[in-house]
Amino acid sequence: MKKLHFSQILTIVLCTVFTLPSANAQILKKLKQKAEQTVERKLEQKTEKETEKAMDSILNPDEKTPTKDTPNTNNKNPNTNPSTTNDDGDNVKVNTNISDELKVYSKFDFVPGDKILYFDDFSQDFIGDFPSKWNTNGSGEVVKLSKAEGNWFEFKPGYNIQYIPLLNSSLPEEYTIEFDLISEGLDNNTSSVARLVINLDDNNTFYTGTNYAEVQLPFGQYGAFGIRVLNAINSSSTINNTITADIREEVKNRPHISIAVNKKRYRLWVNEKKYVDIPQFVSEGKLTTIKFNLEGFEDGEERLFISNLKIAEGGVDLRRTLMTDGKVSTNGILFDSGSANIQKQSYGIIRQISQVLQQEADMKLKIVGHTDADGSDEANMKLSKDRAEAVKKALIDIYNISAERLQTDGKGESIPVGDNKTTDGKAQNRRVEFIKL
Repeated sequence: MKKLHFSQILTIVLCTVFTLPSANAQILKKLKQKAEQTVERKLEQKTEKETEKAMDSILNPDEKTPTKDTPNTNNKNPNTNPSTTNDDGDNVKVNTNISDELKVYSKFDFVPGDKILYFDDFSQDFIGDFPSKWNTNGSGEVVKLSKAEGNWFEFKPGYNIQYIPLLNSSLPEEYTIEFDLISEGLDNNTSSVARLVINLDDNNTFYTGTNYAEVQLPFGQYGAFGIRVLNAINSSSTINNTITADIREEVKNRPHISIAVNKKRYRLWVNEKKYVDIPQFVSEGKLTTIKFNLEGFEDGEERLFISNLKIAEGGVDLRRTLMTDGKVSTNGILFDSGSANIQKQSYGIIRQISQVLQQEADMKLKIVGHTDADGSDEANMKLSKDRAEAVKKALIDIYNISAERLQTDGKGESIPVGDNKTTDGKAQNRRVEFIKL
């Protein structure tokens, strides 16, 4: 049987309707309008598809359009991709070429702080225990997951249950916060009010203070519910709003959350995309504590886990430090565990270094890698040199810096700046230095 085109079917239907002797004129008019709207929608959909194909061919010239015989690998579950773990237990995709999929990260502008105030990957905690460096008025436990390496802390849902990392000092005026999340059991039945509340507060109790800056990340799946932002400055609310955002896929696929606070300014990224940037959101100098709260999750069915929580002072601008001091050291460039593969969220720092080199055309740099003390001296020496080479390659491949302007070296574990017996100290020792020549 010959298949009729959509326009032919539409013509037959219209002719049939318009020839009915009992048809009301007003009904015919409405039917005609609906038919025209249907045609317009079909044309718009076709145009959108063609535009998407054209953009894909421009942005990804090496990718072939999937066919019936060629599966679309872009829709694979990320947990099935080749992966490894970073030094902090992070399970990440391994790229065969350092420039693969990094075009968007070349503009990623998050720069982590360079002085670690707090780090926890729960590696020092026993499975089943509540983590030793946290406090709560509810419950929770450290667990192992089949889908990821390392230890993870499971939040438990409940009314006003707070989870508070125990910091050794108050939050400074300028700092960054990073962590990884893994969720389970999310589907179209997940409540629209299922949210992770991230609250910067002026006290370390289980009660909301008179000064706070709160962001609520949505986990509901049957709609795009937006990111809610609200604050209080001396008990007066100045912002209470919902930012349009659709992060349904991100929250199901191990998102990396990055937050930067620069005095009153607050920014938040989910993976490489910035969703929140509010210049007058934080009560400057009064917020001391970070608190987490899980709302709207169905206990036993929907679960949320956190790991690799890092809070670091700084995160302002490495460019000025490099230009004025001629040297900058950062532990914000992260690598996969035991390898020189750079994690994608680290490219904000490399981007800033490239901007200095582009501005100072005569500047030359030495890139020096450092590791923690895990592993043998020989292996760490080689690893530190390989990591310095990887950063050099990124500057060349992604940011078009001349190779003649860059030298590399590695010191292994020989120059520690932190205690290799603690997770905080190890994180400080895994660093990269840029030295002006």
